[in-house]
Amino acid sequence: MIDPDRPSPSRPSAVQRLGAVAWPSFFVAMVVSALFFSVFDPLALQRIGFPGHAVSRAFGYSAGFFLAWLATFSACAVTALLLQPGTDDGSSLE
Repeated sequence: MIDPDRPSPSRPSAVQRLGAVAWPSFFVAMVVSALFFSVFDPLALQRIGFPGHAVSRAFGYSAGFFLAWLATFSACAVTALLLQPGTDDGSSLE
């Protein structure tokens, strides 16, 4: 319930919101990449997925990390979007 006597908290700035999404997604991408590449070798994946292309191990690690970061960033961004408070304009979906 909203207390009219209590001032509403200030909204975080865009930089704070971006940091709240980017940092956890970066951290999770590091952990996921470390776990994934401790089991799978990027060169073995290259031979399976792209047999006609020369891909270095470093490129495989980088591409895997950035794909993991993109996936976790998307999940964190959707979570942040869903956590935003709605407007109190009196309208409802009911």
